[in-house]
Amino acid sequence: MEDKAAAIKLLFLDVDGVLTDGRITLNENGEEIKSFDVKDGLGLKLLMKDGIEVVIVTGRKSRVVAHRAKELGIREVYQGVSDKRLICRQLIEKRGFDKSQVGSVGDDLPDLAMFQESGLCITVADAVREVREQADFITSKRGGMGAVREISEWVLKCRGRWPRIAFTDQSRG
Repeated sequence: MEDKAAAIKLLFLDVDGVLTDGRITLNENGEEIKSFDVKDGLGLKLLMKDGIEVVIVTGRKSRVVAHRAKELGIREVYQGVSDKRLICRQLIEKRGFDKSQVGSVGDDLPDLAMFQESGLCITVADAVREVREQADFITSKRGGMGAVREISEWVLKCRGRWPRIAFTDQSRG
């Protein structure tokens, strides 16, 4: 499994339940509010600094997600996606990657479509049973609570880059 992680060049991420705790909070104007873990953000920045492309693929649409992705430097964000497998397949083909160079992180049934296109399937501790059963790696942390940071550190350790790359990065997540 560590060899799979070391080979990753492209990582697909779901949002709700992975980068957030999965709750949807609306203010009095009906505007969505999401909470993100700053440690997850730094972890993603470190992955990208090490040459791993991070792409967000989510079934919901939210201006908050676009804003957070921009803050982190994630250039490709696909929202309102009903067929995650198709988007993943198209991006993999466009970049010329092999399935073994692709990882995905999800927590619920729609994310199994991303798993079908990935050589490394990752989920969070509080994912639904069906996703946990298909995952190669399950974090000890819950979605939105440092799980993506745990994934980032694990991948970088498998690549022999942790903590060296962390000490050369002074940005915050």
